[in-house]
Order: sequence, then C-alpha cells, then structure tokens
Amino acid sequence: MKALWTKERLPIIATVVVCLLLYIAAGLAFPGFFSLRVGVNFLDDNAFLGVIAVGLTFVIITGGIDLSVGSVAGASSILTAVLIHRSGMHPVLAMFGGIGFGLVLGLLQGLLIARFKLAPFLVTLGGLFFARGVALAISRESVQIEHPLVSTLASEGLKFSKGVTLTWNGIVFVLFVVLGVFLARQTRFGRTVYAIGGNPTSVGTMGLPVTATLVKVYAFSGFCAGLGGVIFATYTASGNALSGTGLELDAIAAVVIGGTLLSGGYGSVIGTLFGVITLGIITTAITFQGTLSSWWSKIVIGGLLLLFVLIQKGIEKTGR
Repeated sequence: MKALWTKERLPIIATVVVCLLLYIAAGLAFPGFFSLRVGVNFLDDNAFLGVIAVGLTFVIITGGIDLSVGSVAGASSILTAVLIHRSGMHPVLAMFGGIGFGLVLGLLQGLLIARFKLAPFLVTLGGLFFARGVALAISRESVQIEHPLVSTLASEGLKFSKGVTLTWNGIVFVLFVVLGVFLARQTRFGRTVYAIGGNPTSVGTMGLPVTATLVKVYAFSGFCAGLGGVIFATYTASGNALSGTGLELDAIAAVVIGGTLLSGGYGSVIGTLFGVITLGIITTAITFQGTLSSWWSKIVIGGLLLLFVLIQKGIEKTGR
C-alpha cells in the first residue's frame, strides 16, 4: 500500500480523489445523481471530447501541444453532414471522409514539427485557423443529418436496463480508451512516446525512431479529432462549422486534470478518462442545480486546472 503513494503516481491519484469527491458531493446534493442513467451519460455526452482527449494525451506526453483539435472536429462534423445531406453519400463513407480530413491534417502537422523542427504551438495554431477556414468554406450554416444509421449510433447500443443505454458513441469512447492504454503501455510506439517526453535531449542517441514517432503522434491526434467531429455530428444529428470552438481547451484541461504533465514524460490514458468524467460531473451538477449559468462550469474547471498545474509544478521541483 505504501508503494501506491509515490511522487510519480501523485497526479493520477489526485485526479481520482478529486473525481470521487466531486461525484459524492454532487450525489449527496442532488437526488438522482447517483443513478445509473446519469453515470452512463458521463460517457455518452462526453464521447466526442473523450476521444479527442485520448489522442491529445499522447501529444502532451511527448512535451508537445495540438491546438487544432477543436477546429478539426468542427470541420469533420460539417464535412460529414454535407456529404450525407447534400451529396447523398452513405454515412459510413462520409464519416471516413471526416476522419480522413483530421488524419491528413494531423499527419502534415507532424511532418512539419518532426522533420523541420518547428514549434508545435505555432504549427498547430496554424492548423487551427486552417481547419476552421475549411469548415466555414464548406458551409456557414448548420446542416441537419437525417439517416437511420446516424439515429442508431446516437440512440442504440449496450442496454443496461429500461431507458439506460450506452450508445455506440459512448462505446467508441470506451474502446479508444482501451486502445490508448494498449498503445501507451504495451507497444514500442508507446515506450518511445514516453522517452521523447521524459528525456528529449538524449532520446535520439538511444536509437529510437523519434521523427517517425512524432509524426505518428500528431497523425493519431488528428485522427481522434476527426473521429470526435464525426461523433459530435451523430450525437447532435447535425454538422456545424463553428462546433468545436474552444474544444481544444476543454481537451487540454481534461488531459492535464487527468494527471498528464505539460512538461512531458508522464501521463496516462486512464487518467485522461477520469479527467473527462470530472468535467462531465461538473457540467452535470450545474445542470442539476438549475439556477447557475453554464459558465460556472468553466469557472470550476479553470480552478481545478490551476490546482493541477500547481501539483505538477511541485512534482517537477521535487523530481519525479
């Protein structure tokens, strides 16, 4: 039991503790908060954010950042909706189109960052503007999606009891968490990601494929952002070029609250899962309260983010 409380594990332990305390406090304050339906909704309602945060976790572990994910999600959602609604394309092909956009842009950003040694902040900031511009060029109006498959993805799935269903969107989120854990802990790719973030000055001399790994990391982040946009489109049965505005900040907050260090080298996808659920608990609790503005969720999230940044700073000073 003593080995559990190590400095290395402190961020994720803090995340789990805060998540549980918030859940218990909200459950005691609001009748029905402990219900299975509310618990399942944490996954369903935040599936698009969660998938994006999984990809972003790998980026931040390398010590990088991806500011383009929110705009990519918006572009993916409107592209998917337009291909289905206006072009008559089958939803599956349209979804691949939306995901493909994110993958290609992520790949290009990774090449610029890894091969040309450009700053991730500036490259992905350019990607943010580019993706948002593409989205607005596709359509400045919200496009509704009417197709049985889209309705099925947003309403059908794993049924726990009457009226409580983890939809296919939520299932995809859970599967990507499992995939992320496997990639991070059981593959050479994952070990290289941690090595890049943990010791960026000497990792190249260790014979590790640094350039190729960084390209893959940003390509994976773009893929997750594109998939997040598709999930958002099915969740809302519509596409909107302005959807995902500020989503990159929510995703970064979820990753950092999940215990991933901004300096790189440490973090986990499981921690990110708890970070996403923590944001979901805050948003749901404010909805249950009924009289507070939705902006209060941003205030609470901002406070938590500052708390976890301070925890990270303490860990860096004492040495991980």
